[in-house]
Amino acid sequence: MVDLERIKAESVEYFRSLDEGATLRHHFRHADEEGGLWYFEAVPDRGELIAIKQAELTPAGRLHRYSWEHLEDEHGFLTDQALDPEEYPLEAIPAEEFERVWTQ
Repeated sequence: MVDLERIKAESVEYFRSLDEGATLRHHFRHADEEGGLWYFEAVPDRGELIAIKQAELTPAGRLHRYSWEHLEDEHGFLTDQALDPEEYPLEAIPAEEFERVWTQ
């Protein structure tokens, strides 16, 4: 039987260690087809960019935030897929823009 609590605890610890140990952070924005805006803070890990914070600003103006402190809720979750700005249309943004949205 799958131990979901253990898996969640391991995920929290992984994202927390990336966040707390990061010396280099990248920030991106993406507009989806419905008019929502997605913001990501990502750090390099084993040759990939891993999102450690993610914010979604819906077309209705609702903000949903995900990080190791809040991995998921009924609306969504912190992506578990590496970010690839070459394949996925992500726009690099300044850290200040990400922080402005994150702290709303």
